[in-house]
Amino acid sequence: MTDTRYLELPDGRRIAHRFTPGTGATIVFLPGYMSDMAGSKATALFDMAQAAGRPCLLLDYSGCGESSGDFADGTLSRWRDEVLAVIAAAGLEQVVLVGSSMGGWLMLLVAEALGSKVRGLIGIAAAPDFTEWGIAQMDKNVLADGETIWEDNPYGPEPTPTHPGFWADGQANRMLEKEIAFDGPVRLLHGQRDDDVPWDISVKLAERLRSADVQVTLIKDGDHRLSRDSDIHLLLRSVAELVLAREPVA
Repeated sequence: MTDTRYLELPDGRRIAHRFTPGTGATIVFLPGYMSDMAGSKATALFDMAQAAGRPCLLLDYSGCGESSGDFADGTLSRWRDEVLAVIAAAGLEQVVLVGSSMGGWLMLLVAEALGSKVRGLIGIAAAPDFTEWGIAQMDKNVLADGETIWEDNPYGPEPTPTHPGFWADGQANRMLEKEIAFDGPVRLLHGQRDDDVPWDISVKLAERLRSADVQVTLIKDGDHRLSRDSDIHLLLRSVAELVLAREPVA
């Protein structure tokens, strides 16, 4: 991997990112909730792009990974703006967005902001609107009162927090109750043994997207992370096929 660079925002936040140059649209990976650019899927994408001479951008949201800030201040809108700032600072004109779990929600918001600069979308267990369908009503009441909720974390020893600011912002940015005005190609990968995000969320997302070029791939024995060798191979193949299929003919 190339060295980590930092983009300093006007309020002092420093957003860690890594970039490998190349030709064609830039693959931009958006991690999930409390995840970062050091994960296996992000690393595999970066390595593939580097080997193929394709540009790729990885980043950590504020409060995550190598970026500065407090995770408790994080919201979808805040992280979307950080992604947009890094893309703008890098001077990227055409991007393919790859979003994992919450990153799949974030990619929709980034695509909405970037418009025609987005050549395609790839969701991995995409989780739009999880502040609505993924939280019990009594917990929503607690969050609405300004308190944080904590849940068991199957991926680590520390419980997973949902902060009231994140929840309120998520509720204001729900996508599945309307048409999503994106017309480019979309590939959605989802494991049917996903205990965190029901696979029918990807099916519903496919229905909401305006694009006619949407494909949902269900992995019968796949879990939420989709990080086995076979899962990552499927991801790399999906990204490569989408990027290559959309290359302009000389």
